[in-house]
Amino acid sequence: MKLALGPVQYYWPRIAMMQFYEAVTEAPVDIVYLGETVCSRRHELRLPDWLELAAMLEATGKEVVLSTQVLLESGSDLSTLRKIAANDRYLVEANDMGAVHCLEGRPFVAGPFLNLYSAPALALLANQGARRWVMPLEMGRDKLGFMQAQRPAGMQTEVFAYGRMPLAFSARCFTARNRNLPKDNCQYVCMDHPDGLLLNTREGQPFLTLNGIQTQSALVYNLARELGQVADTQVDVLRISPQSQYTNEIAHFFHLAIRGEMTGEDAFAAIEPLMPAGPCNGYWYGRPGLEQLVA
Repeated sequence: MKLALGPVQYYWPRIAMMQFYEAVTEAPVDIVYLGETVCSRRHELRLPDWLELAAMLEATGKEVVLSTQVLLESGSDLSTLRKIAANDRYLVEANDMGAVHCLEGRPFVAGPFLNLYSAPALALLANQGARRWVMPLEMGRDKLGFMQAQRPAGMQTEVFAYGRMPLAFSARCFTARNRNLPKDNCQYVCMDHPDGLLLNTREGQPFLTLNGIQTQSALVYNLARELGQVADTQVDVLRISPQSQYTNEIAHFFHLAIRGEMTGEDAFAAIEPLMPAGPCNGYWYGRPGLEQLVA
């Protein structure tokens, strides 16, 4: 299996983002996804900057994929999408059906937000040019096995294996609302929360994480213990979602486990202290996502 680094979901200062990807050149990942997928108001990096980072990473032997925004809200968002789709150098991850339309007839990655829950839907995207699909986050191993048995020839499968799970997107910005700010004058308060803003229940239990217009899980999805099961389903790529600290170290432990130099149990134990919150894996077992189960 190959190891991929998903797009950064949070809003970090420009210098922090540049330093992060400089460090990624040394990380044991094969594929790097680049681009703003959450909110078009995040302007620290623009498309020329992402392309500059793509060239730097490509020069170190990484496969680079440009990710598109999930929720398009303006003409400028559409213009950026068209520019990304028109590039003839890098593969593109389509995160909405508008992006699929722009990329039709060219190879692309079908992102996790396209709602591909059936073999006919996967075949439709393959006919439009998809060569890899990312399993929806709430899909379990049993359903994945069914999809794998019927996936089109030449189609690769990627599974989200680590990180806070992006669960939903909204036209409203919840992080700005937390500060009593309107979305159009949010003052970029997302930057104050490099791993999102934790939302607890009235009983003080972690519930969700607010990340601008995106809602994430409070707990961190971690399939390190389940790597053997993932391999049995013939998955081609594992995705790690970046966090503000220890991303390279986490990738290193996944890399060792994939190579058989460390057990999944030992990798999980090594990763757990580096996580910003507790672990969960319920979706993998067809259970509520916030549960943590052991096979």
